[in-house]
Formats: sequence, structure tokens, C-alpha cells
Amino acid sequence: MPSTAEGAAPGPIVVRVPDEESVAALARRLAAALPDRAVVAIEGDLGAGKTTFVKAVAAATGLDPATVVSPTFGLIHVHALPPRATGPRRLVHADFYRLVHPDELAETGWDDAISGGGWSFVEWPGRIAGHLPADRLDVTIGIDSPTARTFTFTPRGTLVLSAALAAR
Repeated sequence: MPSTAEGAAPGPIVVRVPDEESVAALARRLAAALPDRAVVAIEGDLGAGKTTFVKAVAAATGLDPATVVSPTFGLIHVHALPPRATGPRRLVHADFYRLVHPDELAETGWDDAISGGGWSFVEWPGRIAGHLPADRLDVTIGIDSPTARTFTFTPRGTLVLSAALAAR
């Protein structure tokens, strides 16, 4: 793994959260830690909270989380983020659960969606593994109990996270 920048947190970073309120706090830390352009690949069983986490990150940017719904049927949703002095200008939310074969990816508009910059969150990234950029953040959400989750954040390639993610 490449060396990290000064003040950056090394990966993987494991964070356990007892409830959804704690997920919101973790999402705020991730929003502060991510660079302005990033692909975030989110793995987890059905019901792990992948979309809930993306909604929480959206809320951390000032986007109404009610506008962030699972793109299971549309596959990709693009959200303009509220204007800010710094930070990404848009959030792409993709859910490839229904993708049967990676060759179908071209029909989804994936290349256009991620070429526009900002943050791209991908649920079920294993379905497009060969099409994910090398520079990304892999997030695995484990279910510990009906409310508790374990998040494992693993930066890949040259992606560097600020130390804000590991802060409590």
C-alpha cells in the first residue's frame, strides 16, 4: 500500500457503531475525510445499511437525505450537492444489485456518471469489480446486531483519507 500523506489515517480503519445515530456521526467524519473526488465501494449483506450510510453522508453535506433513495431499479442516481466553499459538487449513488453481467454496465451510464467528478458511492461493487478504479475507498459493513454495525474502511491505490475518519 502506498504511503499516506502527513496527517492521513492509514487503512484499514475499523469503526463499530451501536446504532443509526452513530452511523450519522461516522458519515460526517467520512465526509470530512474524503477528497473532493472519490469512488466509495460499499459491500455488505442485504439490510446491512449501505443506502442508510449513503443517506447519512448526503445529509453531512447538507443534501436532504430524503432525496437519496436506493437506486436498485434506476441503478444510478446523481445528486447535486448544496453549494459550499470547498468540497465535491455532486454525489453519485449506484446500486448494481440487479446487474446480471458486467457487460451491462455500459448501458447504465456509469462511465459518464463517474467522469463528472464528485463522490461516487457504489453498492454491490463486486458486480463491476473489473470496472472500479484502482484509486478508491472500499467499505465493508458487517451486521453485529439488529442495530450495531462494524464498518471497515480500506483505501486502495493512491486514495488517501484524512485522519478525521479515525477520530472519535
